[in-house]
Amino acid sequence: MTTDKQPGFAPAASPHASTAITTADDNIVAGLTSIPSRGDNMPAYHARPAEAAGALPVVIVIQEIFGVHEHIRDLCRRLAQEGYLAVAPELYFRQGDPNEYDDIPTLFSELVSKVPDAQVLADLDHVANWAARNGGDPHRLLATGFCWGGRIAWLYAAHNPQLKAAVAWYGKLVVDKTINSPSHPVDIVTELTAPVLGLYGAQDTSIPQDTVDTMRQALRAANATAEIVVYPDAGHAFNADYRPSYHAESAQDGWQRMLTWFERYGAKKS
Repeated sequence: MTTDKQPGFAPAASPHASTAITTADDNIVAGLTSIPSRGDNMPAYHARPAEAAGALPVVIVIQEIFGVHEHIRDLCRRLAQEGYLAVAPELYFRQGDPNEYDDIPTLFSELVSKVPDAQVLADLDHVANWAARNGGDPHRLLATGFCWGGRIAWLYAAHNPQLKAAVAWYGKLVVDKTINSPSHPVDIVTELTAPVLGLYGAQDTSIPQDTVDTMRQALRAANATAEIVVYPDAGHAFNADYRPSYHAESAQDGWQRMLTWFERYGAKKS
C-alpha cells in the first residue's frame, strides 16, 4: 500500500509506502545537533545508547539523495539500539534543502549535482572529529551510505585512513565524471584503506549489472579487501522501507551483513 506523502519523508521520494519502520527511542538518546565544518555549522542527526560504558564505536550514516529525512534518522536509531553512536550530517546544507523539491530529476539537477565530492569528504572528516569529542571512539570509526551516500561511502573508504570499515548500499560505481564528481568508486579501488561491503540489487535499473561486474574485477585486480553482494530479487533502494522499492528479505539480510562486517573489522561493541 502506498500513499502520496507521509510527514517526515522527503517529498521527492513519494509515493511513500505503508511499510515504513519506526524504531522506538527506548534506551537511546537521539536528536539534532550542529557540527562545525570549515567555518559553517552543519546540521546533523545523532543517536546513541542512553547508557554506555566508555567510548562508543561510531557509524557515520551517509544520506540518500533525499537528505537526512525520517528514514535516515530511523536508521540512526536502529544503529543506536545496536550499541553505536550514529551520526547523519546534512551534506547538502551549503547548496540547499532537498525538502524543497517534489521530484527526483529536479532535485538532482538543481541541488545534488551542485554538491562537490571534495566538500562532502571534508565535511565527513569533521563529523568524525565531532564524534570523537562527543562520546565516540576514534579508533572504531565506521561509515554506511545509501543510494547517493552509497557511492560516497566507497569514496570515503579511500579518503580517510582512520576509517575501519564501510558498507555501501546501492551506490553507483561507474558513471560520467563531472567537475564536482571527478572520480567514482571504480576509479579509486587501489586507494581503498578500509574494507568495503557493497550491497546491490540485481533488478536495479539505475546500476546495471555490468557495472557491478566491472567493479568486482577492479577490486580483484587491486587485491582490495571488499565484497559485493547482489540480491537477485531486489531493485534500487531495497532497504528504503518507506518506498515501494522496499524488499524486506534482502534488506534484513543486508542489515545483518552490515553489522557483521562492522564487528569483523575492529568495531566490536563495548
